[in-house]
Amino acid sequence: MTKLGDLITLESGTSQFRLTESLSNEAPEYRVFGQAELDADLIGLDVFPCDERSIRTFDRVCVLHSGDVVFSLLTGKAAIVGPVHDGCIFTQNHVRMIPESLIDGGYLAYLLNESSDVRRQLLVGQQGSSMTQRYTVKQLSRLELDDLPSLEMQRTLGQLYFNQLKLSALKKRQADLEKVLVLGKIKGVQQQ
Repeated sequence: MTKLGDLITLESGTSQFRLTESLSNEAPEYRVFGQAELDADLIGLDVFPCDERSIRTFDRVCVLHSGDVVFSLLTGKAAIVGPVHDGCIFTQNHVRMIPESLIDGGYLAYLLNESSDVRRQLLVGQQGSSMTQRYTVKQLSRLELDDLPSLEMQRTLGQLYFNQLKLSALKKRQADLEKVLVLGKIKGVQQQ
């Protein structure tokens, strides 16, 4: 057994309550990375209506880069940041996970999202009331993982996982579009 904290570095996001918003056009503008962006990156498609919230500030902020592994402390889901969300600010609701050389980022996301043992450990350690439960950085670092497969196998499994999520999302999108098409045709026939 290996503790996750021995395999990755965890970085908490910027506290949104400590940011001083600026009205100056000279202040850098940052898009805010939220749950919709994480969900879109998880399936590799921008299919969710992202609010594109942004903030202007001269404060020092934490930003995500394409390829980063990010974990939501609210939902317990992990994703790899896509190019469209490169440069987004991430708040204290998210944690950047920087894998060391022994674990692949895609495999890490797969483990956090799909491993029944990891999910059990996460559920047992949740903090807060039943309405506002959240995960903690400390809890993440203490997760115990079984022996890891080779890095090559990890990369393969991580890629298969994300390919399957994208394929499922594309099939759902196709089914939704077919439904709209058929309902439109039915409506057209009724109006004749």
